[in-house]
Parts: sequence; C-alpha cells; structure tokens
Amino acid sequence: MTEPAEAPERPKLAYRHTPGRGPTIVFLCGYGSDMNGSKALALQQWAQRNGQAFLRFDYAGCGESEGAFEDQTLALWRDDALRVIDAAVQGPVVLVGSSMGGWLMLLVAKARPGQVVGMVGIAAAPDFTDWGFSQADKLTILQHGRIEQPNDYGDSPTVTTRGFWASGEANRVMIGPIPFDGPVRLLQGQRDKDVPWERAARLAELFRSDAVQTLLVKDGDHRLSRDSDLALIVRAVEDVLALCSSTS
Repeated sequence: MTEPAEAPERPKLAYRHTPGRGPTIVFLCGYGSDMNGSKALALQQWAQRNGQAFLRFDYAGCGESEGAFEDQTLALWRDDALRVIDAAVQGPVVLVGSSMGGWLMLLVAKARPGQVVGMVGIAAAPDFTDWGFSQADKLTILQHGRIEQPNDYGDSPTVTTRGFWASGEANRVMIGPIPFDGPVRLLQGQRDKDVPWERAARLAELFRSDAVQTLLVKDGDHRLSRDSDLALIVRAVEDVLALCSSTS
C-alpha cells in the first residue's frame, strides 16, 4: 500500500496497516532499515492474532518508499511518520521506536501530544548525531558533506550526510525534561556496540511521566531480535497497552 500524495514535494511512502482495535501500534524503524525487519513483522503478527491495529512503513529513500536516501534528514523522516499516521490512523497511537526510531518516537510524540498515549523504545538512540560520532567524524561530515562507515548489519557502508547530521543537531531532545505523561518502556541491551546502555537510564530519567520502566538485557546486542528479545518487546507493548486502558 502506498501513502496518498498529500505532500506532492515529498516522495510517496509505502506502508502496511493492519486494522483492529486501538490504540494503533506504530512501528518506527532504525536508520537505513525498513518495515520488513524482524521486530516489525513479529509485532504485526502479534497484533493480527490479538485484533490490535498496527502500522508499519518505510521512510522516504528506504525500503519500498520513493526517494533518494541521501536526500533525507531526521526532520523529513519525522514528517514522513506524521504523514503516514495522519493518512492511516484515526485515534490514539502507541509508538514503538527502534534505534533512530526511538528518536523519531520522541519527535512524533512532541508533534502529536494529544494522540500519542504510550511509547516503547528498543535500543533507542535519540541525539546520536551528538554522541555517536567522534570529533574527527564530525569534521569529515562538515568538510566533505558525508561520511561512510562500516555497517555491521549489511553489505553497504552506512552513509551519514551533512544534511542529516545538521537536522539531528537541530532536533536534539535529551537537553531537558521530556513532557510526556503516558506509560513508557525502554528495552536496552548491555552489549549494544552502537548505543551505550547508560543512555537508556538517562532517557528514562528525563520523562515527566512516572510510568517509565527500563529493561536491561545483559547479553543483548543492538538488534534485540532473538526470539527471547522479541518476546520481551511484545510484553513491553502489552504492558503499555494495559496501562493505557486503565487510565482511559
């Protein structure tokens, strides 16, 4: 399914919407990933079995969506998420953000405070343009407009453009309290080579909500895609949904 061209200057976006009861679970994938990853598919299967509405999609320049990857920025992908949600969902949503999707999760919640009722972060990486690059890396991005780095999750190198990096720096969220009062679950592997596990605790601390729990997986890596990890993710989503129901 392709998203309606409501923003003609932006690429059309591919998405899959599973109807069911609300709140709708919206999956936000990581940097350079797509909606066919194991976590998104496992959550969709769980949603179908349980009659829960579910939405997954590809950002512009990724997966089945139109556009060139290197033309995109964090803010543009935030707007993509808002476009798809507005096109496919009516009513409340629970956001599930993986890696960079955890950053977009916070930006979407900020833009739709009346619609986002819960969040689940999986190795969430907000503000990674600040802490995820060395000073030498940042200098390369600024001087050459892009940087290529080894990619542990695919055959092609990971490319970061100056446009994406600048957009990330302009949209940092861990610079003060996060004004969200709903339930939040943060899952983080302690063997994650990309996101230091201590950042999950810091993120939890910043939420205004007290309904926040951080689950550390001692032998978990960045992907958190083993069967045991997927079961924890489903349980976290179930916990958030239960809390949303009890307060609605």
